[in-house]
Amino acid sequence: MDTSWMHVSVTPRLQAALLMVFLCFSSLPAAAQQAQPSSSPPENVQRFVELIADPDVQKWLLQQADAAPTAERPIAPHSEPDISFADFTMRFRSHMAGLFEASRSFPSQTMQAADFLDQEIEESRGIRPIFLVSAFLAAGFLLQWIFRALTSRWRHWMAQAPFTTVHERTLAVGTRLLWAACYLASFAIGSIGFFLLFEWPPLIREIVVGYLLAIVVFRLASAIVTVLLAPPGLTDATSHLHRVIPVSDAAAAHWSKRAVYLIGWYAFGWVTIRLLGTMGFSIPARQLVAYALGLVLLAIAIEAVWRRPHPTSLAEHKPRINWRAKNTLWTLYFIAIWLLWVAGAMKLFWIAVVVAALPGAIVLAKASVNNLLGTPAAHGDDGSGMTLLSVIVERGIRAALIIGTLIFLADVLEIELTEMTMQDSPTLRLVRGLLSAGIIFLAVDLIWNVAKVLIDRKLGQTQATFEIGSEQERRRARIRTLLPIFKNILMILLVAIAVMMGLSSLGVEIGPLIAGAGVVGVAIGFGAQTVVKDVISGMFYLLDDAFRVGEYIQSGSYKGTVESFSLRSIKLRHHRGPIYIVPFSELGAVQNMSRDWSVVKFMLTVSYEADIAKVKSITKTVGKTLRDDEEFQPFIIENLKMKGVEEFTDYGIKLSFGMTLKPTQLQSAIRRRAYAMLREAFKQNGIEFAQPTVQIGGDDKNSAAAAAQVQLQAHQREAALNAAAK
Repeated sequence: MDTSWMHVSVTPRLQAALLMVFLCFSSLPAAAQQAQPSSSPPENVQRFVELIADPDVQKWLLQQADAAPTAERPIAPHSEPDISFADFTMRFRSHMAGLFEASRSFPSQTMQAADFLDQEIEESRGIRPIFLVSAFLAAGFLLQWIFRALTSRWRHWMAQAPFTTVHERTLAVGTRLLWAACYLASFAIGSIGFFLLFEWPPLIREIVVGYLLAIVVFRLASAIVTVLLAPPGLTDATSHLHRVIPVSDAAAAHWSKRAVYLIGWYAFGWVTIRLLGTMGFSIPARQLVAYALGLVLLAIAIEAVWRRPHPTSLAEHKPRINWRAKNTLWTLYFIAIWLLWVAGAMKLFWIAVVVAALPGAIVLAKASVNNLLGTPAAHGDDGSGMTLLSVIVERGIRAALIIGTLIFLADVLEIELTEMTMQDSPTLRLVRGLLSAGIIFLAVDLIWNVAKVLIDRKLGQTQATFEIGSEQERRRARIRTLLPIFKNILMILLVAIAVMMGLSSLGVEIGPLIAGAGVVGVAIGFGAQTVVKDVISGMFYLLDDAFRVGEYIQSGSYKGTVESFSLRSIKLRHHRGPIYIVPFSELGAVQNMSRDWSVVKFMLTVSYEADIAKVKSITKTVGKTLRDDEEFQPFIIENLKMKGVEEFTDYGIKLSFGMTLKPTQLQSAIRRRAYAMLREAFKQNGIEFAQPTVQIGGDDKNSAAAAAQVQLQAHQREAALNAAAK
């Protein structure tokens, strides 16, 4: 199996895309910001809730609301008030003060949580959670080992699975993911499943299940990263051949370890913060712990940046200072987003994460899809090796990433995408319109790329040649003629639809625009009648199938091979080299010399002494010899024949010759070869070509007088020339 095409160098874009994996795990904002205390509400709050739930109270409140004057009801603006810098400063000050106070009270909260945990341990007969986690981890690893032993044939088949075609690659990756899922499920059943079979105190159950779940997430991340990157050094020696993300072995080993460490530490920190809330820690205290755990993620990300392998192309053509500058920028970026998180600026935090993570995720998705579903040529940037399936999947993933990011940012920024009121600010309306326009353009982009791949694939199939004059050849020429024009028209149509729908989503009334465009179109039509005439004439030429790409046509003084044409003109390549660009309206009647068949005729004049019957026999022999030529045989329909006597001239007999050929550019070559063969055959058989002669009749005296007269005229001409020269 040839897998050399899979070993590609790590490009800078792909290296940067792999770096984006860390942005989603560089902090623990969700656990620190969303955790809420688990204590029950006070007694007076419970009484208030019960009073509001009473049906009589609700009915009285509704009656009072209906009876109130409308003018007294203030209309609350839907849009959020602007937040001043002073408000942000006060919130930041309050946030930092809470963290400082949490750092002072953290030891006492820790002692209270420890006492609470000791009570739970006493109720569970003195069994500590750490021993339970270790014991059930051992049970999970045991069941996992049994599963691995039972699936040895499965693993052997995966190691030997081919990875050449799209079907083979998809089957191999899908099988590996299925095995990894079963492998992880066996560990989860052996650890968490066995633990849940017994009754445990609530806090002990939360701690053990939480950390077992974190370990399962860590193992799941390891399995997925192993399938995607296939780092070297695994037990399966051929695993690197099944790599989904096309990176080098060094890059795969580097990024796989760091990604697993980040995800595992994130899961551990998330569980820890949740458990601290269960044990009664305050929100500032939990935030303080989360920020401390986030420092470990920050250190892993910075270490991964500085120790990542150099891309080959970058190391060969750029100095090392640029590499260090990039690493410095990434380090400053990670520190900045960590500081934004600590400062509580979550909106800026998520915007900064998304701005860097989204492009990297798109690049990774494209590289992985092209490597898995594309042809070997898909590793280039021209997209020549992309298949229909790869285009649909890649563009679909990109659209899903962008749309999901837009929805996520709208939720973070508290923007309602589906509800629009009259009190919305212009900025909010503009943001909604931009998001809707972005979704429209993504859908149009997907449709265009799918259509483009289908058209390019069909045009690629027309590269094969068929027998000249056959139905397959005519169909091929027609496809090569019409598909490029259809492609351009489709692109213009999709762009126009996307622009109109985008403007409509932005709140622009497109009805007047369409009407105005119609009026402007009429004005342009009157002002550019020639252009309109060219376009309409070209449409009728195509409907009549008057010519196709590759055919030789003649129209007036223009003739040549059709190379291509646009909406208003055609390009004709003359057989001597020049190219004519002729508007359709100037073509007029078209003489197509490349359809079905053509008759080549020519005339030869022989002397009156020539034997006509012998000439006919010689021509028949030459025609057979010409058809036996391997170069010309496929293009000759009827052999060269002498048609008969065409005319008696003053000095010979003019004979007509002809042969029927298929449409080909070799007609001139065949005719020239026929001339040469006839001349040689006539010479060998004593057939002479007629030559112009002048006969002067009369006696010797008249002849001498005529000669003297001719000589005198010659002397007179010579004297006149000499006088003119002087």
